[in-house]
Amino acid sequence: MADKDEGEKTIAEDLVVTKYKMAGDIVNRILKQLVDKCVVGASVREICEWGDKQILEETSKVFKKEKELKKGIAFPTCISINNCICHYSPVASEPDYLIKDEDLVKIDLGAHVDGFIAVVAHSLVVGASNERKVTGKKANVMLAAHLASQAALRLLKPGNETYAITEAVQKVAEAYKCKPIEGMLSHQLKQFKIDGEKTIIQNPNDAQRKEHEKFEIGPNEVYAMDVLISTGEGVGREGDARVSIFKRTEETYQLKLKASRMFYAEISNKYGTMPFNLRLLQEEGKARMGVVECLSHKLIDPFQVLYEKPNELVAHFKFTVLLMPNGPHRITGFNFEPEFYQSELSVEDPEIKSLLNQSANPKSAKKKKKKAGKALAGEVGEDSKEETDA
Repeated sequence: MADKDEGEKTIAEDLVVTKYKMAGDIVNRILKQLVDKCVVGASVREICEWGDKQILEETSKVFKKEKELKKGIAFPTCISINNCICHYSPVASEPDYLIKDEDLVKIDLGAHVDGFIAVVAHSLVVGASNERKVTGKKANVMLAAHLASQAALRLLKPGNETYAITEAVQKVAEAYKCKPIEGMLSHQLKQFKIDGEKTIIQNPNDAQRKEHEKFEIGPNEVYAMDVLISTGEGVGREGDARVSIFKRTEETYQLKLKASRMFYAEISNKYGTMPFNLRLLQEEGKARMGVVECLSHKLIDPFQVLYEKPNELVAHFKFTVLLMPNGPHRITGFNFEPEFYQSELSVEDPEIKSLLNQSANPKSAKKKKKKAGKALAGEVGEDSKEETDA
């Protein structure tokens, strides 16, 4: 069912666009500061805690007079390092990780204003600079993920089929001898719904390809475009890290344990259907007890902490895109610096090269024609800056 719900609010309304952009501005400001915090010796747990605190603080400053209007965390801050694919955001009782030089760091977070969600993910290599360029597999995966996300952005237009994006991401990854993480989904965003019906799959296996529905992208839709690329097999697996992020489902069940009922009441009241981290609940120990019964009756879904094989690397870029009448408008993201990454590989496919040389920003299309001669990675790096600033 991809039909619009009756009374559903879309970006055809100016106020809805304003709320999306407010959430996007908050996320971008916090992401910029999180990037600055990812230095040698920094605690991943402390960075995640700081990120969540900032989202709550910043969202509390908007629409103050509307007491009933809900706002806050749409996705808890995660910092996933090297072969950790996603969702690493440890609670106080779990082991921490201290960032090391040359670590490939992935930052992931989201905020919402009145249920209108803006999410973002950004990758960086600690210590990378013009003077200290990143080479080898690390450079390959960073450039592959960046360029794949840029190709996806250019194809995210009404009338296009979702599998066109799937194929473009695959081709860019293969050009850099990398693989997209199998079965990862980019979701349509709706009010209070981070996982809308329309999805874009990356690197589907045979079973997923048969089961996963094809969709046509429509006007006035909003997407969280999510690209995860690996130097390895592209298959995520669970490791030692315990799940700390969950989301309430639409299922119902009469819970037996008092701890479970208290936990479920707290998450329903504070977070509704938005993802949350156990760290943000009043008593983590009691929350862990409540999780067990809620999970067994499918009242909550876990966001598993996934890993590639130990010596592999994963890069992640995600941004929120509003499909406005004048073209796709990206409201989240942080400028990527392609000049820090040096690879012997490049995109050779003529269609993908042509796609990447197009402007992703409808307003700057005329300006871009003058810049067509620039080097590919630099060109799209420049374009992503324009988009983020837009």
